[in-house]
Amino acid sequence: MLTKKQRDLLLFIHEHMDGDDVAPSFEEMKQALGLKSKSGIHRLITGLVERGYIERLPHRARALEIKRLPEGFKPSPEQSNVTPMPAPQNAAAQDLGFEEIPLYGKIAAGTPIEAIRNEVETIQIPPGYAGYGELYALNVDGDSMIDAGIHDGDTVIIKRCDSAENGTIVVALVDDEEATLKTLRRSGSKIILEPENSTHEPQVLDPHRVKIQGRLVSLMRSYQ
Repeated sequence: MLTKKQRDLLLFIHEHMDGDDVAPSFEEMKQALGLKSKSGIHRLITGLVERGYIERLPHRARALEIKRLPEGFKPSPEQSNVTPMPAPQNAAAQDLGFEEIPLYGKIAAGTPIEAIRNEVETIQIPPGYAGYGELYALNVDGDSMIDAGIHDGDTVIIKRCDSAENGTIVVALVDDEEATLKTLRRSGSKIILEPENSTHEPQVLDPHRVKIQGRLVSLMRSYQ
């Protein structure tokens, strides 16, 4: 299943190539989707390739071939060789205007784990449920944030950002290798990633070792 940005990019490429065999440039894609950098386009293209929607053609600049179109989209007769994807079983939720965001996997709320970089699936949330902006979800693994009401197995909704105020619960990337969910504190020249569980120790780090990947905006819990 595609994220909204992936779907928008796929349809933009499709419409551009409908009258021209040459795919749009990354700059054109960036402007069409309102992104700030071309790196976001690279990630979206990679996701579309991995899901079988498009194919990169070797030895040709800007050479892309559309293999599939999003569910519910009807290609023009000239593009009838492109196979539309079947409608998902949760189409009823989409009809109600639910927002689809990527679910990246597990994040440790105890010991840091390797940073989660590849989108593996998506979840749907009600419109406005977690505010607006670039959102993603993570499954919590561990109990170090339990005093903040975040339990093992919860799904946290994160708004992507690269800075946050003291006392904010953030996703922090440590040494470009490990991601963790903690409360952000600053003390002098140090950054403290503080657990919300008295049985866990805080991490005291130099600022250059920590990159903020997003802040907590909402939480989902299943009682099954």
